[in-house]
Amino acid sequence: MRPPHSPPPQARLLLDSAALAANWQDFAASVGRADCGAAIKADGYGLGARAVMLRLAAAGCRTFYVAHWQEVPPLLPLPDGVTVSVLHGVTVEELPAALELPARPVLVTPGQVALWRQTGRPCEAMVDTGMNRLGLAPAEAADVLAGLDVMVLHSHLACAETPAHPQNEAQRACFADVVGRVPARAYALANSPGALLGPAYHFDLIRPGLGLFGGGNRPGGWPSRPVAGMQARIIQLRDVAAGQSVGYSAAFTATRPTRIATVALGYADGYARGLSGLGWAEVGGVRCPAAGRISMDMAAFDVTDAPMLSEGDWLDIPFDPNALAALSGRSAYELLVALGQRFERVWQ
Repeated sequence: MRPPHSPPPQARLLLDSAALAANWQDFAASVGRADCGAAIKADGYGLGARAVMLRLAAAGCRTFYVAHWQEVPPLLPLPDGVTVSVLHGVTVEELPAALELPARPVLVTPGQVALWRQTGRPCEAMVDTGMNRLGLAPAEAADVLAGLDVMVLHSHLACAETPAHPQNEAQRACFADVVGRVPARAYALANSPGALLGPAYHFDLIRPGLGLFGGGNRPGGWPSRPVAGMQARIIQLRDVAAGQSVGYSAAFTATRPTRIATVALGYADGYARGLSGLGWAEVGGVRCPAAGRISMDMAAFDVTDAPMLSEGDWLDIPFDPNALAALSGRSAYELLVALGQRFERVWQ
């Protein structure tokens, strides 16, 4: 909802509640008795964390993960039965807020464990099984966590997007060994691509993220359903003669009399500069290619063959993270989390 007297945004994201829920339900159905949570860090992968949480909770999800404690307050109040956990653990500076907020830390160092032990509260913990990023060493985990009420013991796969990589099985075997030695109420290893590696990787809980939001694959090997589409308002229409150029570096030169629509959308909004000359808009079923360089606040599209348009009209701009990643040279993760705050986010 916009504040009073706030001018309307000139670009918007049209967000598909049904696609989001269906992606999660596919993951949930694929893991049998295991629980299916959801990673909603980075503002719900750019789509709006609280709105995402509410829709996934309505679909049946009860377990959510963010990266930072500052991501918790925007989620409040939590729906009944929902838990939120913070993947980066807790520091001394964060402890006062952590004790006030309805969330659990995923403890990642012996120092964090010692700090949290003083609270007497349940926790979660991370074991590093080979990624060498965050987590307790497998050999120390049992001693470090002794006596704590560990709700979930986690690890994280480094190479799940490459199913045949031998490190996947090495990490799974290492985690299975830790599971046999470290008491916890539940055990979790797999993110979205990890969940596709099969039942041996599911343990008690999976933590899909990207696959919920339109990137990567969902169970069965099918591409994730895109959740977002873009619309941007036409600021100006102009006719460009054959031989004239459009935009920075004269990267586009018209080969015929061309109608150009310049819209209020640029790389500051997350429409990647790498889509210059490669992205497209759609008008009445007609594909209208991007013309020239994407700039910070504007993009131009060749609408010569499109039905009649007027300044102030909206252009539909598809946002399939997998397809645009292949074109732009950026990952689907980057494209999603780069979606800017100038968009109006409209859930349908």
